[in-house]
Amino acid sequence: MALNIKLLSAKFTAEAAKHCDQIEKELLTLEARGFSPEILASVFRAAHTIKGASRMLKLTSISTVAHRMEDVLELLRNRQSSLSQEVMDLLLKGVDTIRQLLAAVAAGTTLPESLPPVCFELEQFLPKNTAESEEKCPNQTFAIHTENRVQKDAANINHDFVQIRAERLDELIQLMGEVVSFQYRKKQQASIVRDIMRLSTTSLALASCQTHTTVQTEPVRNELADTLTALHSQLSKFQDSLRNDAVIENLLTANLQERSLKIRMLPLATVFDKINRIVRDLTRTTGKEIEFQVEGGNTELDRKIIEHLGDCLLHMVRNAVDHGIELPQDRVIAGKKPCGLIRLSACYDSGGVTIVLDDDGAGISLEQIKTTAIKKRLLTEDAVSTLTETELLDLLFLSGFSTSPIITDISGRGVGMNVVKQTITEKLKGSVRIQTRAGKGTTFLLTVPITLALSRMLLVAAANHTFAIPTYSVQEIVMVPASQVICVVSKRALRIREQIVPLEELETILSCPQTAVHERTELLVILLAAGAERLGLIVDTIISEADMVIKPLPSALASLALLSGFTVGSNDEIISVLGATALLKQARKNKLSAGISAKADSQKQAKTILVVDDSANTRDIVKSILESYGYQVDLAEDGMDAIEKTEKKVYDAVITDVEMPQLDGFSLTSHLRQDERYRQIPVIIVTSREKAEDKRRGIQVGANAYIVKGAFDQTNLIETLKNVIG
Repeated sequence: MALNIKLLSAKFTAEAAKHCDQIEKELLTLEARGFSPEILASVFRAAHTIKGASRMLKLTSISTVAHRMEDVLELLRNRQSSLSQEVMDLLLKGVDTIRQLLAAVAAGTTLPESLPPVCFELEQFLPKNTAESEEKCPNQTFAIHTENRVQKDAANINHDFVQIRAERLDELIQLMGEVVSFQYRKKQQASIVRDIMRLSTTSLALASCQTHTTVQTEPVRNELADTLTALHSQLSKFQDSLRNDAVIENLLTANLQERSLKIRMLPLATVFDKINRIVRDLTRTTGKEIEFQVEGGNTELDRKIIEHLGDCLLHMVRNAVDHGIELPQDRVIAGKKPCGLIRLSACYDSGGVTIVLDDDGAGISLEQIKTTAIKKRLLTEDAVSTLTETELLDLLFLSGFSTSPIITDISGRGVGMNVVKQTITEKLKGSVRIQTRAGKGTTFLLTVPITLALSRMLLVAAANHTFAIPTYSVQEIVMVPASQVICVVSKRALRIREQIVPLEELETILSCPQTAVHERTELLVILLAAGAERLGLIVDTIISEADMVIKPLPSALASLALLSGFTVGSNDEIISVLGATALLKQARKNKLSAGISAKADSQKQAKTILVVDDSANTRDIVKSILESYGYQVDLAEDGMDAIEKTEKKVYDAVITDVEMPQLDGFSLTSHLRQDERYRQIPVIIVTSREKAEDKRRGIQVGANAYIVKGAFDQTNLIETLKNVIG
């Protein structure tokens, strides 16, 4: 029988990806804890397995990289080489390369004949007689791009295969057998029903006989009584059987549901372990010292939720490294240890999972948030002054909002936290909130459901319609006299256990015809919670509570912010599902709307940008990109040329290279900051220099953004420009 190469390749890539995860995790453990023969042996075995399996499939590139890693690991095991940072960097680079090759195999791409450059680099650590391989490793350009692989792989879950633990599959099969057996009981009940119908027919016949005949009436009456007694007994048994079977059926269904969902559950370690590598690489890039701790990695969530969580956690961790943790010398001055701490933990909580990302960095400046909000014309000074700490911190989730003094390829564009908020609240039906302590650090708390397959919903009625609200966002339900409603800052509220809770009718939020509060003698209030926010929601009645399948809105209704989906009721009616976060946002909209000001019409006019670079090709490329987005562009070939142009004209922004003849980009930026006209004009540095000290120098001379050309792309540039111009 012919081998199914496609199936074998798919199984190989899935298995090899697991080995890569194992190698990466254990290498990071070695780097943190030092030499360990057991861990080195485990890493060696994983590399050896990849080598052997890839050889069988004639995937030479993969087997050669794994072979070279094996050779280096052998030297480490024999203490012929030390666990230096350089060796660790190279072994991790080997893991990244294998992952890229596996991705190419999974996509059906033919691997290049030339071997990856990492083969040559690994050979440099080997004695010449050890570096013999089945193929030479020329130092050639390799077609598969590996840069920033770790960041892009933060939430990469194989979509073709799901591994299931054997015991879980056995449980499911056993449970399915019970469900099948239960169907036999249904057949028995059908037989009982037939007997009842037969007895009923006999009873009717006897009753008819009694009506028309007076002869031998006593025996007929006795027989009729016996028949009716038997009928009653059978009906009673049937009723008991149905009642018991309903209980059993509910238990079986719930058990089947639980076991089925467990098949799709994954531990959060699948994401947490990858983030450990990211923190390690970012620490090297930024020059900071960071200890990364993980707790609760065995907490399990629906695979669909974990797929979305990866990018969210990546955004927050990058922010914690870039904005939260200070440089070692700054921490010492502040009386802290040189090494910062980032802790990522997870635990089950109230039917869901709470994920906490905590750092001991500088914290978030509330004053800087206020300044940024006013500068970007999001709010007026009067409106900002009325915001609570929670409302101020929520501004960080707005698109394009960033308090960073400079934008880098690590963070600062203000797009990541917006994505986090949308993903957690809209896609995952959860919540996210921030706590910060000046000089002490920042904590992000994410709450998500365990699964999206079924949701526990509270069905309520308002304005003659039925709505569903997820129970995880319902804190409590209270019935209060209408006389207890108080007025706080011209808004209705309730005092519940010494806490002032804003009060709003669901009818009002949904813009339905409403019943005035004074017409209600009592108010049925659902206390909603999303993060630290609370809202008392007035409804007409509570209908029921049930586990329901939530379906996404059709594309034509996707823009309805208050609706997070729909479900089908017991009478086949369509029920709208309301999101707590959206309800809270709508309820406070009037409070903030007065502070929102329209942007000046002049902002709609085309912005003029000065592009400074000594490469004519680079100038033309950037000019083409900017003009395609409606910007007007002037060009300067070096720093001196740029100074001449800025003396004659005030541009809306300046984009400059660093290394240029006569006057470099740092000096140009410093010169512009001395000019009163250009003191607040955004300057974006685009350069190939990626060292941390170069980025710090960019901040010192007054640049607003620092983009490394290796991370440069069209979207990156435009998003950065839009953010700094405002």
